[in-house]
Amino acid sequence: MESSQIVIEADGLVKTYGAFQAVKGVHFQVYQGEVFGLLGPNGAGKTTTMEMIEGLRKPDGGHARVAGYDTQKDLVKVKEVIGVQLQSTSLFELLTVKEIMEMYASFYPNPLPVDPILEDMTLTDKRNGRVKHLSGGQKQRLAIGLALVNDPKVIFLDEPTTGLDPTARRTLWDIILKLKERGKTIVLSTHYMEEAHVLCDRICLMDQGQVVALDTPRNLVLSLQSDSAIEFRVGGLDERPEEYKENLLRELHEVREVKRVDVRRDVIVLYTDKLQTSLTDLIEKSSGGKLELADLQTRTATLEDVFISMTGRSLNEE
Repeated sequence: MESSQIVIEADGLVKTYGAFQAVKGVHFQVYQGEVFGLLGPNGAGKTTTMEMIEGLRKPDGGHARVAGYDTQKDLVKVKEVIGVQLQSTSLFELLTVKEIMEMYASFYPNPLPVDPILEDMTLTDKRNGRVKHLSGGQKQRLAIGLALVNDPKVIFLDEPTTGLDPTARRTLWDIILKLKERGKTIVLSTHYMEEAHVLCDRICLMDQGQVVALDTPRNLVLSLQSDSAIEFRVGGLDERPEEYKENLLRELHEVREVKRVDVRRDVIVLYTDKLQTSLTDLIEKSSGGKLELADLQTRTATLEDVFISMTGRSLNEE
């Protein structure tokens, strides 16, 4: 990927609102033809970062370039090469789907034909229906279709599947992957771990306005040095005396092949790259009465685990 053409450069982006610094010196590069994910909880600074790169919001520090154009000095040129699906899109509810597509197409000197876009967005059968009658998933697909009418080099998708049911979400995933196959560069913000893992070539983990990690999904998970997790619950752990907690953690760190122990309220997660060995030893300790296990499950390590290991909190915490 490093040998590919750089399409986006974010260089020390800063955005401040009064005493609150929403984005704190964000740096990254995006390469031609990749799906680049901004992954983090609500309030991490993902949308503000995207809006500065799109030229919709002026940075208080740093700068950004898209396709070689400075987003402040060359904003007209930037608008010619990008398509944007905002987190919240207000559409003209009384227009038909085709009418609103044709209206947006009229804003550009060389727009793409509308009907093929509607077909790509699986909206052909809704082309003569009013926007107000579309479902949430259909409106999101329409918003992406509107972002494509100028045949952009770079497409920005801000939380495109928030609020959608699983079927509608998967439909949008398929559309995004098809856009990638056509060579489009896509910047996608999300707080859905699975979505980022499925769609993104590289992921920029953000928290509290900062980049905490940037790599491929696989490499981020490998950074845990464990490919498996053992998760279980200890009831009332918060209410136990400190001595009990210290003894419990000591026991867990002694479980064979365990590389890391995380405590999340009353849930404990052990990370290991030798699942069978660790699980057998854990169960032996439990049967000896040293540990009390409930709701035990095993799973592969995930991006959520990476985020927690780096920030101490979950992607879904506010």
